[in-house]
Parts: sequence; structure tokens; C-alpha cells
Amino acid sequence: MMKCEQYQDLFTDYMNKQLTTAEQGELEEHIAGCDACQQELAVMKNIWNQLGELKAPEPSAHVKVRFQAMLDTYAASVTENRSLGDKINDSWNRLWQLQPRWPLAYSIIVILVSFGCGFWVFHNSRNDKQAQQLQALTTQVHELRQTMMLALLENPSASERIRGVSYTSEIKHADKQVIDALLATLNNDPNVNVRLSTLDALAHLANHPEVREGLIQSIVQQDSPLLQSAIADVMLKLQEKRSVGSFKELLKQKDLDHGVREKIKETITQLI
Repeated sequence: MMKCEQYQDLFTDYMNKQLTTAEQGELEEHIAGCDACQQELAVMKNIWNQLGELKAPEPSAHVKVRFQAMLDTYAASVTENRSLGDKINDSWNRLWQLQPRWPLAYSIIVILVSFGCGFWVFHNSRNDKQAQQLQALTTQVHELRQTMMLALLENPSASERIRGVSYTSEIKHADKQVIDALLATLNNDPNVNVRLSTLDALAHLANHPEVREGLIQSIVQQDSPLLQSAIADVMLKLQEKRSVGSFKELLKQKDLDHGVREKIKETITQLI
């Protein structure tokens, strides 16, 4: 007769309905008479259901523009990378060749840590110590995501910086360091596509007062019609009336795009 550990190894296939009729019958018979395996299966089903309830993030209002922008950025980065070897020495080349592996390494580590979380849930008793261990592992994943995001924002490749910005959707509690880095990117990044992605990320963090204040101050610093129009949409969606003063300052610019000028006037009217 198999031991409980051997039966528990079949739980995943059992929930995926991948066992044979004989295996399923034998497993169900064992579960019916084993309280320990009943509890393990219940815990596993609970986590399985929670994973199934995770919602995919809603697409950005500027997703079409950003998608095309990312294609343009990728094409530009390919051309740039082809000439990189003529500008720097071999040691730097070896360094840059390692950079694309960061996201892969990040993904692998997250998978391993997540597997560790699952191991503790499935094979340890549910007590306070286990909860603390699980919380510690979750904190490590959060810190890893944040570190990866901040590192990618410093990458010379625009497509990698966009990748870094995208990691903010996985950070549940953005701290001051993350917010400051995103605001700095929004105001100073030379690539409009990166700034668009950053604006979208910050809009999802608008429950932080410092984010709202940073967005308001950023209005007059934007010189791209696309960014000026997008940030007007964000302020209108947030109903941030304090942004009216910054929009009025922006209207004083003589070279402001005509279409943007009209949009800002309309935004001010709707916010007042």
C-alpha cells in the first residue's frame, strides 16, 4: 500500500483529471479514510482556486500607441546594438551581453521562490510559524521585483526601460524609492515611449498623494504633444482639480501644439 506522501504526489494530476480510473478510485478511497490527506488536498484546492481568480490587468487607454511605439523602439534598438561593438571594447561587450539575461534570471528566481511558497503550504502544518515563513518569502519576491525594476530603469535600452516600468504592476506597495524613480523617468527620460509607459504606471499608483503631486508638477515639464495630451486624460480621469493651474501655465507656451491646446482648454473646463 502506498504511503500518504505518495498519494499526495498525485493531487495535482487528480485536480487536472489526468489520473486513470483505477488511480482516481484508489486515491479517493484513501482520502476518505485519511484526515491528513483530506487537509492537504483542501489546502491545495484553496490555493488552486485563488490562482484561478487572479485578474489580468486592464489594457492601457494608450495601448495601441504604446504598442506601435514599442515596435519603433525595438527597431531602433536593433540598429543601435549592431553598431555597439564598434564603439566600446570587448569587456564592455561581454557585460552588455549579460544584460538581456536579467529578466530571465528574475523570472527563474520568482518561480523558485513561488515554488518554495507552495512547498511550505502543501507540506507543513498550518500554524503561525508557517504564516510567518510564507510572509517572509512573499516579501523577498516583492523586494526582488522592486530591485529589478529600478535596475532596468537605468538600462541604456529604451525597450528594457519599458520592461522595467511594466514591473510596477507586480509591486503591490510602491514605496518612495519606486515612486521617485518613476517620476524622474517621466520627467527626464529621452524616449517618449518610455515616458508614456511611465505615465500609465503612475496613473495606477494615483492613490499615493506624492504621485498625484508629482504628476501635477510634471505637466509643465512635458514637451511632447502626445505626453501633454495623455497627462490631460489622466488628470481628467482622476478629477484632479489642482492640475488646473499647471495646465494654465502650459497654455502660455507659444509653440504649444494647436490640438493639444484645445484639448487642455476642454480639460480645464471639465475640471473646474
